[in-house]
Amino acid sequence: MAESGAPTARRQRLGTELRRLREKTGMTATAAAALLGANQARISNIEAGRYGVSADRVRTLACHYECGDKELIEALAAMTGDRKRGWWEEYRGILPNGMLDLAELEHHGRRLRTAHIANLPGLLQIPDHARAVFRQVVPELPPPEVEHRLSFRIKRQTVLFRDDPAPYRALIHEAGLRMRFGGRAVARAQLDHLLSMSEREHLTVRVIPFAAGAFAGSSQPLYYVHGPVPQLDTVQLDQSHGPVLLDAEAQLDKYRQVLSRLEATALGPTESRDFIHDIVRNL
Repeated sequence: MAESGAPTARRQRLGTELRRLREKTGMTATAAAALLGANQARISNIEAGRYGVSADRVRTLACHYECGDKELIEALAAMTGDRKRGWWEEYRGILPNGMLDLAELEHHGRRLRTAHIANLPGLLQIPDHARAVFRQVVPELPPPEVEHRLSFRIKRQTVLFRDDPAPYRALIHEAGLRMRFGGRAVARAQLDHLLSMSEREHLTVRVIPFAAGAFAGSSQPLYYVHGPVPQLDTVQLDQSHGPVLLDAEAQLDKYRQVLSRLEATALGPTESRDFIHDIVRNL
């Protein structure tokens, strides 16, 4: 187990899940450390994501914690094996850590689901649209940081073009489709891109029209990333101070319900493409 100066979101999540398993048994960190022949500080550092841990030790701890969920145990063990630095690490110290955590999260996601009201999903934005969005940040970003964020967003989009991409489902409110970031020409190009992407086999775009009226989850963008097992799902919410990651069981259940209710109000994929085509024709 080696110490690292910058715990990744994935390693922090592994530590969180190990702590949850330990606490369910009522075992103290000191008692858990004794089972590994280590001290309490070692367990605390593993659970905080400051130290890595081997797959074998994850299985040993899960056994001592009386966890009988083999799928969860193997999913946790698999989280220890990725030693290669992700491309997002190039931006550490340049962009906020929360943005890097999001890229790492979706890179490992098994399914991606998102819901947006007044804007469009970052993974579906063209460069001119994204640049216009970043220029509206308060306080105003220096031009170099705008370009850093833009290049980071474009690199994130490679997750949609891998050999075996995760299924991606986007719910977009009509309000987001009608926003003209960058002007009329950029808006048209953005919607054309959205239509093109919606034709990809693994990608689904569905529109929530104004006519749907009130609906659940209308206050903020929502990004739901499915892990290898439901316990390892994660929700990301956009806040003014940056992205917030949620993974408590009650939170995950809440946002699964929100997405289900949003999907119930959305148009189907074909109707949604026709709807977007109509907006483009009237631009």
